Amino acid sequence: MQPAWKVYSPATGEEIGELAETSLSETGFIYERSNTAFKTWSQLAVSERLVYFKRLRHLMAEKMDEIAEIISKDTGKVKTEAIVADIMPTLDGIIHIEKHAVKSLARKKAATPLLLIGKKSYIEYMPRGVVLIISPWNYPLQLAMVPILSAAAAGNTVIAKPSEITPMVGKCMEQLFIEAGFPEDVIQFAHGGKEVGAALVEHNPDYIFFTGSVRTGKIIGEAVAKKLIPCTLELGGKDPMIVFKDANLERAVNGALWGAFTNSGQVCMSVERLYVERPIYDQFLVLLKEKARELRQGAAPSDDVGSMTFPAQVGIVASHIKDAVQNGAVLETGTDPDEWKTGRTLFLPPAILSNVNHSMAIMKEETFGPVLPIMPFDDEEEAIALANDSKYGLNASVWTQDDVKANRVAGRLVTGAVVINDVLVSVANHSLPFGGAKQSGIGRYHGENSMRMFCHEKAIVKDSGMRKTEIQWYPYHGKYELFLSLFKEYFSGNTNWTKFGRHYLKLLKISGKAKKKNEWDN
Repeated sequence: MQPAWKVYSPATGEEIGELAETSLSETGFIYERSNTAFKTWSQLAVSERLVYFKRLRHLMAEKMDEIAEIISKDTGKVKTEAIVADIMPTLDGIIHIEKHAVKSLARKKAATPLLLIGKKSYIEYMPRGVVLIISPWNYPLQLAMVPILSAAAAGNTVIAKPSEITPMVGKCMEQLFIEAGFPEDVIQFAHGGKEVGAALVEHNPDYIFFTGSVRTGKIIGEAVAKKLIPCTLELGGKDPMIVFKDANLERAVNGALWGAFTNSGQVCMSVERLYVERPIYDQFLVLLKEKARELRQGAAPSDDVGSMTFPAQVGIVASHIKDAVQNGAVLETGTDPDEWKTGRTLFLPPAILSNVNHSMAIMKEETFGPVLPIMPFDDEEEAIALANDSKYGLNASVWTQDDVKANRVAGRLVTGAVVINDVLVSVANHSLPFGGAKQSGIGRYHGENSMRMFCHEKAIVKDSGMRKTEIQWYPYHGKYELFLSLFKEYFSGNTNWTKFGRHYLKLLKISGKAKKKNEWDN
């Protein structure tokens, strides 16, 4: 291990701990241990693996306040958000796995076509091996633990590389698995920055699950393409919120505020583009500004908006606001970035920008901070066009009391998820698939695929082995015309089953394997 580095809270500036980075030379040994552990872990019944999951859930529930404190200090988010948006979805994810893993991962019987009479078909789910999970800093518990546990439930061993921006949460997760009694080396952690991540990728894991920026996702995608390593990439968003004139106005304003400023805007599904139908635009903006000014910033449990987490992200937020203002946008709330005073503490005043347009970076690039640009639209077609005018497509929301219109608009948005009269919450439903369209990512997790994605699908066709031959085996002599008649009859759409049976019996006879006249009726 490398010498330890000190860790400071972005909300208070206090030193909260220290952590040693995993040395690059150690990464190979981590893989060796994972491969060894896989031989035993993968052979356990799913129900045997789930014993450890239940222990972990009980442990996390018992230590919930302690975990929330670590998350809050490491990220700068308020403790309420740590519990509601990081810990609760993780615990709910464990329950989802406990309820569905045995059935989801069991051998499945599949249909067998009529021409394969007498055989049985199945699908089996075979764990891939060693899975590398690279997770981000904005929701450092949830976005690491859910894929880690999904992969482990499927029988894989896991190497987790949590973000170096929130290392104390990474250390906390590592300790939780130890205390829950997971078998040694089934889930290992490697701590450090991009060099450690790159070294882990180079050691050829059997699968990679990455959550983070589009830029880093492309780098990983290029690296794994050369090695043909399968992967899931959960990337960024520039998510639109469309508010029609018949929406519940106050609910929509409250939803926009929370959707834009929760976790200080550091959410891949944040409301980053707000479109309001013109007849209610002015009223909406007035109410939005009033409520924004009532938000409390700080690190106390009673505060609403916490700090930023990553110092470098502050510069991106500042550049987007400056670009917008220089090109005609109006800063309705918040302050000029030149007036920000950040050091070890990273609080940014929530900003609302009007008079924006799609030529501005604030409407094109992921801002990932407490900024909400708002613009009017005139009709449904324009709203859909504006929402789809993005290289991203992770989430969106539609606000209207017209159910038909809501479903119609939702169906035309190019995005991985749509929430109607609410924001962000689709990711909290572990029964729904989660992932993006366009540059917001590749692949889906959660839903029915949550554990199977970490498996190879293995097709099995089973014959009793009692017959000497099959009709499609050698010799072919005398079979072509019979096959031709058989297939024409079967695929014609108006099958004469008597004629079909006659052709089939002739093939059986030629093949020397006819047994019973009505065999085709099975």
